[in-house]
Amino acid sequence: MTSDDEPSTLPRRQLGRFLREVREGSGLSLDRAAQLVELSKTALQRIETGGVKKFRIRDIQALCELYEVKPDDTDRAVELAKQARVTSWYKAFGGLYSDATFNMYVELAASARHLIAYHEIVLGLLQTADYARAVISAFYRDNSPEDIERRVELRLKRQAIVTRKADPVKLQLLLHESALHRIIGGPRVMASQMRHLAEISKLPNISLRIHPFADGCASGLLHGPFEILDFGTDAKGRLVEPSQVYLEGAGRPDLYLEHADGVRRYHDIASAVRSAALDETQTRDVLRRAARSYAA
Repeated sequence: MTSDDEPSTLPRRQLGRFLREVREGSGLSLDRAAQLVELSKTALQRIETGGVKKFRIRDIQALCELYEVKPDDTDRAVELAKQARVTSWYKAFGGLYSDATFNMYVELAASARHLIAYHEIVLGLLQTADYARAVISAFYRDNSPEDIERRVELRLKRQAIVTRKADPVKLQLLLHESALHRIIGGPRVMASQMRHLAEISKLPNISLRIHPFADGCASGLLHGPFEILDFGTDAKGRLVEPSQVYLEGAGRPDLYLEHADGVRRYHDIASAVRSAALDETQTRDVLRRAARSYAA
């Protein structure tokens, strides 16, 4: 865990993971890659594990050239190296990760073991294709239909992390009741989405609970949507990565909190919402009633 005056570990780990994956994809060993870019094996290993606080840009560029990384991804790798010098206790990133192969949130979610999310529209991991299409089309109003469909396809593919049979991510979704009444895509789309939520919430790794209007502000404030990502421990009981809180920017830079106090605060908020939420059976009943009302 970083202290307030240390560079952010998040971009360092993301850059290290990216460089390791493209090296392995190119078939090069750590020894050989280090030799070809004139680095020591130890230096390259520290880069790949996020152990370097200040990267030399020429090293990152040389590695990307060696691994035949696309120019856009090379630019993003260089930007991550620069972001590693950020010293704020929270990390803000914006406009850098639109490419699916280098999307920070997507990579973090895919490597997480447990996600706790509070949302006021249906979480992307549980959206139907039509619901996702309506949300994406509204946000990317000027994009072509082909681009919209590509984004929908990518969103649906990402859902595999919670639906796969082998070691799926554990998802705990606290969904505000407003999501059931905010009509996205029309009544037919909403009916299908409500039925989908009722069915997919039966999966053993998914817990879905509705936070009702009647509870007001569970934690005494309007905190907005958030996601807590926990990454579990390795074979020796050590944290794989520090827990993160992800706050979607909605037009502003996304925020990633990894300071212990910030993460603990959002765990407390999630606990307050959970204590006031409907249980899982009640939630499925409410979802089915909502589906019937939209289908009528």
